[in-house]
Parts: sequence; structure tokens; C-alpha cells
Amino acid sequence: MDSATIRRKFLDFFENKGHKIVPSAPLVLKNDPSLLFTNSGMVQFKDNFLGNSVPKYKRVADTQKCLRVSGKHNDLEDVGLDTYHHTMFEMLGNWSFGDYFKQEAIAWAWELLTEEYKLPKDRLYVTVFGGDKGDNLPVDEEAKDLWKQFVSEDRIIHGIKKDNFWEMGEQGPCGPCSEIHIDLRPEGEVKQKPGRELVNSDHPQVVEIWNLVFIQFNRLASGALEPLPDKHVDTGMGFERLCMAIQGKTSNYDTDVFRPLMDFIAKEAGIIYSATVPLSLGRGVRGEGQGGEVKTDIAIRVIADHIRAVAFTIADGQLPSNTGAGYVIRRILRRAVRYGFSYLNFKEPFFHKLVPVLANQFKDVFPELQQQLDYVTRVVLEEEVSFLRTLERGLKRIENFDTNITGVQAFELYDTFGFPFDLTSLIARERGFSVDEKGFNEEMSKQKSRSKADATKETGDWILVGEDIKTEFIGYEHLTAEARIVKYRKVKQKNKESYQLVLDKTPFYAESGGQVGDTGFIETANEKIAITDTKKENELIVQYADSVPENLSATFFVSVNESQRRQTMNNHSATHLLHAALRQVLGKHVEQKGSLVNEKILRFDFSHFAGMTEQELEKVETIVNQKIRENIALNEQRNVPLEKAKSLGAMALFGEKYGEFVRVITFDPKFSVELCGGTHVPFTGNIGLLKIISESSVAAGVRRIEAVTADGAQQYLNDNLKLLNEVKAVLKNPKDVLASARTLMDEKHALEKKLEVLYQQQANVLKDELARKATKSNGHTLIVEKISVPTADTLKNIAYALRNQFDDLLLILAADVDGKPQVAVMLGEKTEAAKKYHAGNLVKELAKEIDGGGGGQPFFATAGGKKLEGLDGVLIKAKQLI
Repeated sequence: MDSATIRRKFLDFFENKGHKIVPSAPLVLKNDPSLLFTNSGMVQFKDNFLGNSVPKYKRVADTQKCLRVSGKHNDLEDVGLDTYHHTMFEMLGNWSFGDYFKQEAIAWAWELLTEEYKLPKDRLYVTVFGGDKGDNLPVDEEAKDLWKQFVSEDRIIHGIKKDNFWEMGEQGPCGPCSEIHIDLRPEGEVKQKPGRELVNSDHPQVVEIWNLVFIQFNRLASGALEPLPDKHVDTGMGFERLCMAIQGKTSNYDTDVFRPLMDFIAKEAGIIYSATVPLSLGRGVRGEGQGGEVKTDIAIRVIADHIRAVAFTIADGQLPSNTGAGYVIRRILRRAVRYGFSYLNFKEPFFHKLVPVLANQFKDVFPELQQQLDYVTRVVLEEEVSFLRTLERGLKRIENFDTNITGVQAFELYDTFGFPFDLTSLIARERGFSVDEKGFNEEMSKQKSRSKADATKETGDWILVGEDIKTEFIGYEHLTAEARIVKYRKVKQKNKESYQLVLDKTPFYAESGGQVGDTGFIETANEKIAITDTKKENELIVQYADSVPENLSATFFVSVNESQRRQTMNNHSATHLLHAALRQVLGKHVEQKGSLVNEKILRFDFSHFAGMTEQELEKVETIVNQKIRENIALNEQRNVPLEKAKSLGAMALFGEKYGEFVRVITFDPKFSVELCGGTHVPFTGNIGLLKIISESSVAAGVRRIEAVTADGAQQYLNDNLKLLNEVKAVLKNPKDVLASARTLMDEKHALEKKLEVLYQQQANVLKDELARKATKSNGHTLIVEKISVPTADTLKNIAYALRNQFDDLLLILAADVDGKPQVAVMLGEKTEAAKKYHAGNLVKELAKEIDGGGGGQPFFATAGGKKLEGLDGVLIKAKQLI
């Protein structure tokens, strides 16, 4: 029975028992601080057991990807050395959330194993919880009695609390469990020693295949147990071990779960896997020194196991890194690469070649790997390349050590060569060396202390990472490179911290000659840090970043933002063409006085005495675009003696410092020859198009042109054409758009004049009407009215006209000004002089009624608001105030 059938039978069996088949949860945990990875099938259901969520289904089954390489469930050091431990494994499981309990779980387990999978009943043993005095718990007689229906009592073993009482943590749901073990030894060995004596003894062929957990208690903070109101079942069966048992193998690695990978590895290595694992190798036994065949077999098993852990974890979102879960994955990957390097003679990248084999094998059960095949393969390859590069150097370094590797030396291997301590220990054991682990930990503590101290240093304190060597700039030819950090420092500006990095070689162009610095990334397979700018400090090329890599000693893949660089190159080369065209159109007096070249725009400042006419601008633009269409090839000359460069026609700009040798950029020796250290297009045709968008004055005798090229020019033209078409549509598509627009403007001005006259006539009528409504009150001419006016100016004019008419005026108007509420208060000269009222104070109070505010002079004030319906309230309040 092949593994795919075994898996399918399990899921079909429980589906027929009313279980919902659910997909595997990701290996990488996002919201569980207690775990780095999913290490058992129940992890995705923790909230159900804890009562944090209500189960959607009472019965569930699945096959879950699990990883056990950290914490108390850490099988990493056993992987490859024995037959049954793995980093990543599948756990087949069925769950009941307050539904069935021990009776069904036990009966169904026995039915599936013996009737569906046809495992021999006389080779199966079961364990039950044997009780615990500390918790005052008796033997799980219920489970024992249920098992007696299927197996003889001599096959039922009482287990201790460590093996047969499952707990989620120090607190929370827990309960007794019952394990099913199988004896796969040859008949002769079985007769010599009963299998029951080897259960839970780490024998490689007497192994647990299924654990049935009966969650019926809750562990309190005091340590006491209380019964749960609902009882649950949580079972887990190791898929790889099950396949070993069903397929009649003595090792998980001999099943079809692993053999496709292992056969591929053996073929790549040009060897034959012996398919024999020494039976003496159990947990904690190291067989790496037991002969060449064993070493190569172990290496094949390690690699076959580890690619599963690495590939599926990356597919689930966790990249290798130097901390946390990422560091665990990096350790696994490096362990595999190191075994291949040392025992299978894989000196070139090989690990990544297994990803397609694995993806194809699991495409129907875990399709996420196949769907991300290229991505995962690339990540693995990059990480592998990086480690292989340091591995050989590190191994040579170890050869120079004495038999006792000091803590300082172990730390050097970690810090410089990327060797995890366990890898150093592994290599040391092979050579019969010892390693000072305590000393290593002390060095690690010192590094953390130094890092903490460095974090408080001020700008300017460079911290050396490697040898202080001069940076090699390779950015003219390459946009990517593999590089190392030479040194770095932290800077603080405007309360923002950032970092400056110096690399041994770099494709990043540093800001110079008007061209902005490159941006991009430095990265390993596990982390990617943005380079936000690149500048020069003297001759030092400095990359700017908001953070530093976790492993400063790593080899990084550095890459320039290609799109940004391409657009910047277009603009820079176009600037040279523009300069030449300006000199041709305006005269030889034109010289560059400054420039800015980035990916969006080119800005060129030049000497000229007057603003350019439209005709001049059009002529310059035409010349530049002609040269672009000619597709002139770049002629780049480096290390040209300065005087020779001048003789070629290159101009040395005032204010620029040139060395003895210079770089000359030529686009047609009769048109454009310049001294320049910037980056340029290989052919002018790459620029596509230049469009001048503005010409203006910068200072006396200095003009500035701004222009766009390539994609920017196309976008600029498209935007303007779109706008023109919209204008045409508004004007009803006239033949002469300009004439139509001018006619429209003339008509608008004429109508505005007529409207002003009309408004004034209406204002005069309204003013007279308000004057007629005026009343005498306490020696004042009082006008408190609600009106509607077209503009605020109309309101103001009415108020002033009434003030001129009544020197004892007290005017309060609540106005609807084209749909918006406004209040105006005006006092006559006598009223103002009496100082009984203050227009500004009055208007502030009245404005509250319209949810507004305002102010003004003592005799006149206005306020606007939001609440048009509050105008009536203004009148009421006004009468109260006066």
C-alpha cells in the first residue's frame, strides 16, 4: 500500500465516521507566543480546547504538517541517526470536541489499524495511564476495560505520567492518554524478548504509532485538577511511522515517503544508499563515526528529512534568518548542506534541486509548495550559496585549531563564518575535539553587551565588521553583486535613527554630479533591508539604511532598484543632450550651473541672460529628440588624462574638482562630450522622448529647465491630451478649441459685469426694505432680520449702506449666503461711541447658533457657520442680547 493510499484511507475512514476533513494549518505560527512552529496536530485547535472559540465542527480529522526542532519537542539531533525521528512530519489526527470520548476513539483506532490497514494484531501493544499519587489520580480503568475488548491484558501496559498524561502547558486542559505501539522486529527477536519490554524504550523497531489523548481535566494555577464540563478527544498518529509499519519496512526512510528524495540525492552524489540502519542506533546514539557507508547513509537521510522542513516552512511564510523561527530554519538548512558538503562531496549548490522533487510528490496533499516552486527554490539556493561560501573557509579555519576549541574560537566560527554552535560541536565530535560551550556563551553575552553599548554611541563612530578595505564600485556594469559589510555606524538626525553601511564592493551609485544616489536592497535569503540612499563621504561610498542586518558578517546579495536607475540614466543622458542643444541654440556662453537628475525629472540650471522664447524652447526640444531618434551609442572612456579629455572637447566645469584622470561621456563627438562620473544609457534611443515642462529664472543670469523623459514624458503627454479632450468635450468639440475658449471667456466677463449691476440693484432694494423695517429702541435704530443674498460682499455692502444712513444703528442680520449661514453685526457711529455694544463680542455669541465662529472690528463683525437651520435661532438670541 503506497503512502498516498494510506493517507487517503485515514481521511476517508474518519469522514465516514462523521468527521469534517480540514486542511493542514501552516507550519509557521503567527499568534502563539508559546510556540515557534506547529508541533502537533492539536495546535490549530488550541482555542477550542481553551474555550476561546466555539468549534465549527464537533468531529474533525486531518493530516497536519508538524515541525519539532525547538523547545521540549526537539528531535533535530536525532534526525538521520535513527530510523524514526524527523524534523518535519505529518500527523494524522481525529478530534472530538465534546462529542464522542474514549469508547469510540479506542474502537475506531483498533478498527482502522487492524481491519483497514491489516496490521497484525499480535504485534500491537497499548498503554494506559497508570495513575499518579501527586495528582491523586487512579489508573485509567475505563480505557483499560475498553482495550480488553480487543487485546489481551498482557498487551496493556500501565504508563507513567510522563508518557501517559498529556498537558497543554502548566495550566489548561489535560488528561490521560493511551498509546498504540507496534513491534516490527524479526520473528526470531520477538521470541527472544517480548515486545512489551521494549515499549517506550527508544527501540528503533518497537515504536509508538498512535496516541489517543482524552482531555477531561483542567489544570488550575494552584496545580489542582478539576473536571471539564465537556470531554474531548485529541489523537495523533505519525504518518511516516505508520507507512513504515504497513509497508513492512524497518525504517521510515525506506518508505515511499522518503525514497524519491533519497534516490535523487544518491544519484546526484553518485553513490548507492545501503538502506541499512544499525539497530544499535537509538535516541542519543551517534553513529557518524562508524564507517564510511554509515556516514553517507546518514547524510542522505539528513538531507532528505531537512529539505521537507526547510521547503514547507518557507512556503508557509518563514524565511531563514538569524533570530527566532528563521534561525531554526537556517540551522536546519545549514546542517543539511554541511552533511552534503562533508560526506557526499557536494561542493556546489545541490539542496535546492530537491525542492521540485518534493513539490511534485506532495502537490495533491500540500499544494502550497508546488504553487510557490520558483520562489522557494530561489530562497533555498541563495541561502545555500551563501553558506557554502563560508563553510569551506570555516572548515579550513578549524583545521588550524588545537584539539580543544576555545569559546573564543567557537564564537569566531559563529560570528565570521555563520556556524551555529551545534554545527561546530558536530564537526568537533567527528575530529575528536572538545568545544568550550561555556566560553562560547560568555562571548555571545559580550557581543550583546557591545551591541547595546554601540546603540548609545553618537554619529561618527564607525564599527568595523571586517577588514577596513576600499570599496570597489561596480555600478557601471552591474546592478547586483555579492558583497560584505566592511563597517557601519548609527546616525541620529531629527530624532530619527538610521545607519550608514560601507561595503567591500557595491553597485550603488553615490550621489554626485547632480545624479541622486541609488536605492535598492541588501539581502540574504532570510532578510531584505532597503537601502534608502547612497552618498559619498570624501571617497567613501556610504549606503543608508533604516536598520542593519542581523548577521553583519554574512555575505549579502545587493541589488540596485533597476527601474529607478533606468529612469535616472534616461534623465542623466538627456541632460547631456539638453546641454549640447542649448549651446547650439542659445550660444557657447551656455554652461551648466547645476543639475538634479532622478528617476522622475531632470532639472538643468545654465547660464543665460534672458528667459527663453517658446520658439527657442521648441528648437532645443526638437534637437534633443532628433538625437534620441538617431540612437547614438554611448562612448565611455575611463582614466583619460584630463588634458586629453579637454582636447576632445569636454568642458571642465567651474567649481568641480577633477583628478588627474577623468571619465569622458560622448554622444557623437561633434555634439556632446562631457566629463562625467554618472550612469548613462548605452544608446540614446533608450531615452525615448524628452519633453520640456518648464523654463524659469533661478538667479541673475541663471535659467532653469525642467523636463521629463521616457515613461515620464509619455505620461505627461497623455495627461495633457486627456485634459485637452475633456476641454473639447465641455466645449462641444469645436474645430478651433482656442477660439472657442476665448469666446467663452469674453462672454463670461460680459455676464459678470451684468450680474454685478443686477446684484447692486437687488442690494439697494433690500437695503431700502430693511430701512423701512427699522424700529427705535432705547435710543437706537434697531434692525434684526433674516435675509438671503448671493454673496458675502453683498451682505457687507448692505451693512455699510445702512450705517451711512443711521448713525445710531444697531444691525443684526442672519443671512443665507448662497446656501451657507452667515451673521453680520453693524453699529452706527453714535452706537459705537456709546460702547454699550461690541460687534465682535455679539457675533461670537450669535455664531454658536449656526455652529460657527467669527469676529471683526468693534463696529462691524461677521461669522460663518455650518448650520443653516440655526438662522432663526440667531434672531431669537439677538433679541435676548439687546
